Amino acid sequence: MSTATSRSTAASRHVVKDWNPEENWDSRLAWRTLTVSTFSMVIAFCVWFLVSAVAPKLNAIGFDLSKSQLYWLTSMPGLSAGFIRLVYMFLPPVIGTRKLVGISSLLYLIPMLGWFFAVQDTTTSFGTLLLLSLLCGIGGGSFSGYMPSTGYFFPKRKQGTALGIQAGVGNLGMSIIQLLGPWLMGFGLLGITWIAPERAGSSPLWVHNAAIVFLPWTVLAAILAFTLLKDVPVKANFRTQIDIFSNPNTWVMTLMYVMTFGLFSGFSAQFGLLINNTFGDASDLAGKFSNLPSGASYAFLGPLIGSLVRVAWGPLCDRFGGAVWTFVSGIGMTITLAFCALFLNPTSPGQFGFFLAGMLAMFFFSGIGNAGTFKQMPMIMPARQAGGAIGFTAAIGCFGPFVVGVALSSLSAAVWFWICAAFCLLCSAVCWFQYARPRAPYPG
Repeated sequence: MSTATSRSTAASRHVVKDWNPEENWDSRLAWRTLTVSTFSMVIAFCVWFLVSAVAPKLNAIGFDLSKSQLYWLTSMPGLSAGFIRLVYMFLPPVIGTRKLVGISSLLYLIPMLGWFFAVQDTTTSFGTLLLLSLLCGIGGGSFSGYMPSTGYFFPKRKQGTALGIQAGVGNLGMSIIQLLGPWLMGFGLLGITWIAPERAGSSPLWVHNAAIVFLPWTVLAAILAFTLLKDVPVKANFRTQIDIFSNPNTWVMTLMYVMTFGLFSGFSAQFGLLINNTFGDASDLAGKFSNLPSGASYAFLGPLIGSLVRVAWGPLCDRFGGAVWTFVSGIGMTITLAFCALFLNPTSPGQFGFFLAGMLAMFFFSGIGNAGTFKQMPMIMPARQAGGAIGFTAAIGCFGPFVVGVALSSLSAAVWFWICAAFCLLCSAVCWFQYARPRAPYPG
């Protein structure tokens, strides 16, 4: 057997035969693909939000970073992830699901190891920390390849549920790293106890644990991808795929996704710092009051709520359509963001409870919208275009952490919240006219 023939035979073993999910659906392969790629995506989002878990501890262990520098550090993964998603959106029909998930899983090791070593040396320059933050964007960027490639395996009637599960469970990685990070920093991690802890005053902190703990799981994700996943015979080059930009729904749905996921991811990344800088030890309340809230104690709640809601609303979107839920999301986010803006110049720690309740409600509504938008696109666009549109809208929405971080570093928090509320109101009106109203042009 020639080398070319052996390669062709090996490649064919990894390609689904008789692929037609609408008429001949292989449910076992579809759910296996969803399981493995979602496992990898959870780790991806942990990597993407690694900086938001580590940043609040950097000054405590000896770094000397300003509020603005910390906002910039937590913004960089969003900037790079947005551009990386613009690349990943074209990859599913080019390299296939198997290689996409396997290779991506291995790439997550790079920022993990980088931050693992960087936090152990407080002389690490701000420029190096910015570079490592940019590298974390690979975790968020791969989303635009995972989602459409998984969608290929499911019929349209199941895509709301499947993509809701993948995106929602994957998004839990944002909450997992913010929840486990502070806990993991409190003790020596089994297997690497020989590494000296960082010091917060006289107390030891193992900040490097947050960067290294997911390494073995990342390797496992790569192994599972290369051994269990397959590709579908959907092939398209770059020139073929750019036809999504001639479809006006691509641009309108991008606006919807910026409203839902863009603001969700942006406020999730900055939630801990926002609490510290408005109500915590870095706020104007410090020195006047005691027992101020710590952002690290609450940062995980927003992404946790939004992610779980995204999963729960997938079946509801399959039943009632996505458009109505995107509209509900927009109205809810408008109201809750405006409510939160009222408490961003606090005079008492007692106002924190109102702010926290408003933010958690905002995350709830954003989760509804994230599920709704991903149900809409496969319903109003052809299958291949829908996959590309999902990738593109996800890429633009991924800039959320960068935009929100830069805005909070240059504007007052209250002004930025009012701007976001006005934006959500505009998006809600567009959604109602284009998709959600009776006899809408594109009911989704």
